[in-house]
Amino acid sequence: MVPFVLSLTGKMRLPRLPFLLAVATASNIGSVATITGNPQNMLIGSYSGIHYRDFLMHLGPVALAGLFFDWGVLYLLFRTELNADRRANELAPIPPVQMNAPWKPLLVMSAVVICFFAGMPPALAAALGAAALLISRTTDSHKLYSDVDWGLLVFFIGLFIIVGGAENAGIVDHLLSGGRSVNLHAPVTFAIATAGISNIVSNVPAVMLLKSLIPTFPSPRQAWLLLAMASTLAGNLTITGSVANIIVVETAKPELQIRFRDYFRAGLPITAGTLLIGWAWLQWMA
Repeated sequence: MVPFVLSLTGKMRLPRLPFLLAVATASNIGSVATITGNPQNMLIGSYSGIHYRDFLMHLGPVALAGLFFDWGVLYLLFRTELNADRRANELAPIPPVQMNAPWKPLLVMSAVVICFFAGMPPALAAALGAAALLISRTTDSHKLYSDVDWGLLVFFIGLFIIVGGAENAGIVDHLLSGGRSVNLHAPVTFAIATAGISNIVSNVPAVMLLKSLIPTFPSPRQAWLLLAMASTLAGNLTITGSVANIIVVETAKPELQIRFRDYFRAGLPITAGTLLIGWAWLQWMA
């Protein structure tokens, strides 16, 4: 989405920062809705055994309400620039958008989503969908490999290595024993702790660190959902809070430098508000 937003805002002479922040924050908020929305939810889905439909029913409304809240915060922060550019663009022609009908990917994606809701393991459904696309492809495999973000894969590998080393060194046990002294079993405390750890080590390692604590909760299923919600929405606090933020900032860097304070100015109220929405909804659903 970042190259598309940069191109469109450039042609329409719109401020780029609010739209790029919207891409980053909305991708994090939207990903809380499903097990396949982000890597930490995939881990939680495999550890917890929560059904795809059940996960969506509990966290889908959080994503929807969070997106409206996200829009409201960004509009309030950038309303002056957006209104000024709207007046300037009243006479500017809107560039035409041409899209080829991607019927094959849409057909496969629809089949994969149906498999998700039917109860098939998400990893198996996704693998079958990918196989169907690769078998029927007409694109040279070298072009496909060139589009793989190898740097991002190495980044994820590094995260898992660091967390694995922390577990082997006993750091995780010390962390969890210290957490018991502050009553992490309380939903509010657990959500705040998850948000804090997610911004220190990123949300995927945070889930791996906290997963061993979940079975000790009175309601492990509710704790898994709270962990998914808090670790995902906490990613909007800072640039390093989630991989999506890093991708947006790095991809936009040649044309726009998004500074830490520029992001944090929007990330703080968005994170606080959406976490409150998520916690209140899960408490009501419990």
